Amino acid sequence: MQESKLFVGNLSYSVTSEELTELFSGHGTVVEAKVIEGKGFGFVEMGSPEEAESAKEALNGTDFSGRALNVDKAKPPKSRDDRGGGGGGYRRY
Repeated sequence: MQESKLFVGNLSYSVTSEELTELFSGHGTVVEAKVIEGKGFGFVEMGSPEEAESAKEALNGTDFSGRALNVDKAKPPKSRDDRGGGGGGYRRY
């Protein structure tokens, strides 16, 4: 249900998943809220794409714990095989 999942950036490092759940529950059903500790961001999955859009519109740019939230639709995780980069190995020709 990727259309219902939101990325929440610019979080204060003191924000908990419970606080994120409480904030977003004012805009619909929160299926799951997860703060990535020590990174300043998290993800919130809402009950429907409509609730996700409503929460995004209402909360993007608003102040939460002294910081302006960055709320957007979450992008699907990148494949582990698609990390790119060179091998860094040394070749002799």
